[in-house]
Amino acid sequence: MANATTFKNFNPEDTTSARTMLHEAIPITGTIVSGTYADNNIKDYSHKMFQSVYDYPYLSSSANHIFDITCGYSSQSALSKSVYLAESLGGSDVSQEKKINIYNQMAQLLVGYDATGSIREFDQDGNIVAGGTKLQEVFFLNFARLLSKDEIKKGSFSVSFITGGAPKDHFKAPATFDTGSMTLADYHSGDASGKSFLSNSPAGEYAVLYTASTDANADGSSGLGLIYYQAGIAVITASIFSSSAAAVQPQSAHPQSNAAHTEVGFGLRSNTIASFDTGSVDRVLSGTTIDNFANGLRDRLQNVQFNNTTELNSTIYFCRVNHNAYNYSANPTYLTGSRIRVKNKKKDPPVSYITTIGLYSEKNELLAVAKLSEPLKKTPSNEITLRVRLDY
Repeated sequence: MANATTFKNFNPEDTTSARTMLHEAIPITGTIVSGTYADNNIKDYSHKMFQSVYDYPYLSSSANHIFDITCGYSSQSALSKSVYLAESLGGSDVSQEKKINIYNQMAQLLVGYDATGSIREFDQDGNIVAGGTKLQEVFFLNFARLLSKDEIKKGSFSVSFITGGAPKDHFKAPATFDTGSMTLADYHSGDASGKSFLSNSPAGEYAVLYTASTDANADGSSGLGLIYYQAGIAVITASIFSSSAAAVQPQSAHPQSNAAHTEVGFGLRSNTIASFDTGSVDRVLSGTTIDNFANGLRDRLQNVQFNNTTELNSTIYFCRVNHNAYNYSANPTYLTGSRIRVKNKKKDPPVSYITTIGLYSEKNELLAVAKLSEPLKKTPSNEITLRVRLDY
């Protein structure tokens, strides 16, 4: 493109803005999370604060990080009391301080502080004001930005777990599932105020996760978790593994003193044989490392499904070429012997071909270039409007 010698200013009506939401379906199967790659796609860390899941053996250059698993409980939870520590599965290495710190860190990020400066706990119905049932024993699925992009699409998130019987046989192929599963999703019609999604979080918009059977409880009284769309984080109560799938409620007391709970073997497995501990999720959550809890959770994870969102902002420029403009070219090859190449006779009208559009600053500095798919013929008898979209 030759250097421009003639410039045309944009009028206010020549520009407009647009926003486009692009969505991509993201399915994550339980076989990828636990089974297909014999845990070679699972990365543990020396700090033992979370476990990373990849879509391929993580040492491979083709591997993509898809999400992290961690867990925690409130300092007000029954799991932090001595009665649980005495029943621990992992001896003295229960990582209690880490689990409480993780809960506080995630609550600080996603729920915020109250008027006294104290960190709020996760709430069952999403209402962060004082009172109401709190989710004090939870696990977190933190999805990589590669998958969630700008945000998870509202109304598209669902996750399924095996909540009854034995967990998936991690060491045998094909992987088998026992009966008793639960699917949590954000497909509710709205909360008590009639809003479909909540926005009183420091991290942006979120929604309560329900099972299909509790979808009618739009007040959030049967919520079993929370999905934070912009943060790409799912917070789910661990009690889905400590009650029957038909009637799950968040833990509020020691389960051995709560007749409503029906304990299941959460699935604390060894690394060499298909040996699953019969300990409850409460004992595993409070009495062993976060890595071991993550292993048990992966063996009970069936599927995760959501659509991500990429927000594409655009400025659209309408480049209007009037009939009496740009009929000549500034390209030196346009002339030969001081005559226009495309004119056969002296009285023929001038002809030019538009191939490129340049967007310039107020100081005539070239900022962007748009190429046409094919040259457009321009003569004094026609006018052209070219639509240039600048995405960012």
